[in-house]
Amino acid sequence: MSKSNEKVALITGGSRGTSVGEHVVVPGLVPYSATKGAVNPAKGDWAVPQKAATALDRYGHVDEVAALVAFVAGPESSYITGANLTVDGGMNA
Repeated sequence: MSKSNEKVALITGGSRGTSVGEHVVVPGLVPYSATKGAVNPAKGDWAVPQKAATALDRYGHVDEVAALVAFVAGPESSYITGANLTVDGGMNA
């Protein structure tokens, strides 16, 4: 589904009073064990400048991204609809 079609679906579904919960979680640099053999943001020549590019001057933790995913999957986020949620330590701030 394209972004424009997603917005149409959200508006249409929401106007009918149905529960709408399509969200996009956009994590920043988060090294974790599954990155072995892949590009790990905490390794290589670009690791230090990438970390310094975040407002918090550190990489994220898997638990921080998971907490956001758990929140938007739960009932506390019932008024959040069709959001792009960035959890990147301020890299895009």
